[in-house]
Amino acid sequence: MWLPGGEAMDATLRAVCLGLLCWMTGCATGTGAVVEGSLQPRHFRFVNIVEQTEPGAGGWQAACVHVPLRRDTGEVFLCQLGVGMPLETKRLGPIPVPLAQRISADCANLAAQTVFGAATPVTALGLACEDFRGTFRIALSGAIFGSRVGSECDDETTPVQPRFKKP
Repeated sequence: MWLPGGEAMDATLRAVCLGLLCWMTGCATGTGAVVEGSLQPRHFRFVNIVEQTEPGAGGWQAACVHVPLRRDTGEVFLCQLGVGMPLETKRLGPIPVPLAQRISADCANLAAQTVFGAATPVTALGLACEDFRGTFRIALSGAIFGSRVGSECDDETTPVQPRFKKP
């Protein structure tokens, strides 16, 4: 994560911030819904959107995931995640697809635990999706500066809909 002065936030401070985020949203209370599964790196099928034309930071890769949010009542809402990140950053260097997939999955699962752990039976699934997307955006941009998570997917990506086994 980057601070206004352009300084990198160290890992300890980042962990404390994410812990506070989790505490503030209530995921530490254990009073929310149960998350059925976890996103795996294979769910993030990154493709190059903008090729890197010269050495150094640049280029762009993207993936699209449609996460099914379910209730015990049978209600289902597909939460679309358009994920994008540079092919290379000044700080991290090249970001190959396996690394992009692993970081995306880890950040998405952290966001899911934070948001859905605080959800209640009356939480609207559409609003839960928005909260999930926003929390995922914070986590991913903290891990890879310049990354984005939005509600729209690039046309070049192929949407992936994970199939979670019921507990």
